[in-house]
Parts: sequence; structure tokens; C-alpha cells
Amino acid sequence: MYKVGAIFTGVIIAIMISLNGMLANGIGNYLAVFIIHITGAVGVLMFLMMSKKKINIKKHIPLYLFSGGALGVIIVIFNNLCFKYLGMSLTLSLGLAGQSIAACIIDHFGLFGMNTHKFQKEKLIGYGVVIGGIVVMTVF
Repeated sequence: MYKVGAIFTGVIIAIMISLNGMLANGIGNYLAVFIIHITGAVGVLMFLMMSKKKINIKKHIPLYLFSGGALGVIIVIFNNLCFKYLGMSLTLSLGLAGQSIAACIIDHFGLFGMNTHKFQKEKLIGYGVVIGGIVVMTVF
């Protein structure tokens, strides 16, 4: 179930990058990023209002955990720029490579309070295939 959810998320990300990139090409990157995040905030606000759950922010949560929104803005800015100059496939492929490398480091060292999942050298084969595919996509 979770693997299917992850695949679905990947499909949605591809659609999102396409739509965001086209919007940025039409109205400018920074205005597009602003509109994208306002639209997202309104959508989440509607879900919060429909759920009727009390918002409970615990005081012991470290402040850095609230930085995801700022990181999201940076991601959308760079995705929009890359989409314009690299196209959808290469933007998404290079992003996936970067995410995979970062995830491997985060897992291995247990960064951000995560449980550790030590790197296994067998994974190098998968990384090699991904990087090889990106090289082929870049050259051709």
C-alpha cells in the first residue's frame, strides 16, 4: 500500500512540476511561486476547517521542523527554473538522483532524529543504473 502511495506521489510530483513550470513561464517565476503556495495554503486551510480538529502545536517541537515550507518555496523556484531550461524528464530525473543521494545520507547517519538504516554497498548498482540513465538522457 505504501509503495503504491509513493508511486502515486511521484506521478503527482511530475504533474505538479509541469503545471508549476508552465505557470512560471507565463507569469514569472516568483509570482508563480507565490500563487502556488497561496493556493496550497488555501487548500490545506479548507481541509483543516472541514476536519474540525483542534490545532494543537506542541511546545517541545524544535523550530527547525517548521522550515519545510521555506524549503518547499526553494524547491518550487528551482524546479520552475530547471523545467524551463532542461525540460520535464531531465528536471525530474536529476531531482530524483539528488533526493536518492540525500535520502541515503540521511538514512545512514540518522540525521534529523531519524532511525539509522546503514548503507549497503549493493545499492551502488541501483545508483549506477540511475546515474547511467541520467547521463543517457542528458547526452541524447
